[in-house]
Amino acid sequence: MVVLVFSISAHEAAHAWMSNRFGDDTARLLGRITLNPVHHIDPIGTLLIPIVSFILGSIGGTVARIPLIGWGKPTPVNPLRWRDKDRANVWVSAAGIIVNTIIAICAFIVLKVMIMTGGFEGMSRQLGEPIFLFLQLFLTMNISLAVFNLLPFPPLDGSKILETFLPASAQPILALMEQYGFIILMMLIYVGFFRAILGPIMDLVYYLLLLGVNR
Repeated sequence: MVVLVFSISAHEAAHAWMSNRFGDDTARLLGRITLNPVHHIDPIGTLLIPIVSFILGSIGGTVARIPLIGWGKPTPVNPLRWRDKDRANVWVSAAGIIVNTIIAICAFIVLKVMIMTGGFEGMSRQLGEPIFLFLQLFLTMNISLAVFNLLPFPPLDGSKILETFLPASAQPILALMEQYGFIILMMLIYVGFFRAILGPIMDLVYYLLLLGVNR
């Protein structure tokens, strides 16, 4: 939960920062450009959804490889204040995904270097195991958040990015999906749709992480 809350806070702060860059200071004035989790925790997305996904993951035996998922309190933006609204909508929506990806890449690099150089072997068990666990969680958690938020279902970022590229004739369909977005997400988690997408991605990441390691 510590890693999840930090990662979600970074995700939402990125939305606020990018929106401010495009001329809308709404989130900045509300103090949302911060890693302080108090400003970003959402009761459903940060607490309920992670608990449900943890339980379902436990049943499916995938907790270790596919961790908790969720989202934070929506970052308030005013599109009317954006410069170049279509471009701003894409970048503001994608900002959180980009930050989660950057965090995952950093965790991957540190883990890879430590594994290849035997850095963990030189540590005591009391120190090495917690550091390895945190880095592993930062890697898997942020990949999960990036992939999860790319899904084109409201209220996730993927739906907002998709909205920019959809023709006007498709907007009513997206508006209809917004009414049932939460229900759709719960169903997708329950039937294992998200795990089916994330599983191969995590397999590839761990393959690359262990590539070149003498077993």
